[in-house]
Amino acid sequence: MKYVKTDKSPAAIGPYSQAVAANGFVFVSGQIPIVPSTGELLQGSIEEQTERVIENIKAILEAAGTDIESVVKTTCFLKNMSDFSKFNSVYEKHFVSKPARACVSAVLPKDAAVEIEVIALSQNV
Repeated sequence: MKYVKTDKSPAAIGPYSQAVAANGFVFVSGQIPIVPSTGELLQGSIEEQTERVIENIKAILEAAGTDIESVVKTTCFLKNMSDFSKFNSVYEKHFVSKPARACVSAVLPKDAAVEIEVIALSQNV
C-alpha cells in the first residue's frame, strides 16, 4: 500500500490521505473545490467548482502515476441536484472514458457545491 500526496492538490482537511494506491488501484479521497495555492474554497458557479474539483483529482492521479482515462468508478456528491445538468456538462468533458458512476445529493464540507471521489487503475502494476 502506498500513500499518495501532492502539493498540486489541496492537503487533506482531516485524518485521511489524498489517495491510497493498493492492489492495482488508486483510491482518491473525495475532492471539493479548494484552490491548492490558497487552501480556500473556490467561490463560483457549479461549473467552475466542478472544473476545480477535476483539476485537483487530475493532480492526485498524476502524483500516483496514472491519469483520468484510467478512472473506473466515480462517486459524485452535489449540494443541489438542480445543478445536475450543469455539473454533467463539465463532467462529461473530462471523464470521456465513461467510468461507472453514482451521483447523490449531500451536505458537503465547507458548504461546497460538489465533491467527487474516484477509483482508478494504477499504471504502475
